[in-house]
Amino acid sequence: MKIFKTVSSIAVAVLLMAGCAFTMVQPGMSREEVIAHYGTPSRVLPLGAGTRLQYLTQPAGQTAVMVDLDAAGKVVAARQVLKLNEFSKIELGKWTREDMEREFGRPATVDRVASWPGDIMTYRWLDSDESKYFWAYLDGRNVVQRTGQGMEFPFRMHDD
Repeated sequence: MKIFKTVSSIAVAVLLMAGCAFTMVQPGMSREEVIAHYGTPSRVLPLGAGTRLQYLTQPAGQTAVMVDLDAAGKVVAARQVLKLNEFSKIELGKWTREDMEREFGRPATVDRVASWPGDIMTYRWLDSDESKYFWAYLDGRNVVQRTGQGMEFPFRMHDD
């Protein structure tokens, strides 16, 4: 069942971002129309005077689509957020784990290493056609103190 959920999450994100044969999320659509077309969101979060529907493909995928609704439940914006211009909005020393998860969804992994005192949130994303990682380094108070990015290299079996 978990594999089916991951595959459906990936399919939803592709449908949300594809513009060809599918109805796109449009401003003014109702929450019910979004869910009827794209399924149950990964998460639903309060957002100011409205709600955010998150359609996430982490840990296996490379997309996170945010659909923002106003207080009446109508779409005001929909966008894929795992992109460099979105990551550049992170304010070091101000953003928290909660801010990261609200803006980008839950990460692919949360890790610890001996050389850093807090958690490291890892997001998988696609930059043009290159698979990448984006890291947010949290301190002991769960505040982002540092970020970084790097290439994701696929695992390959070798014939030895």
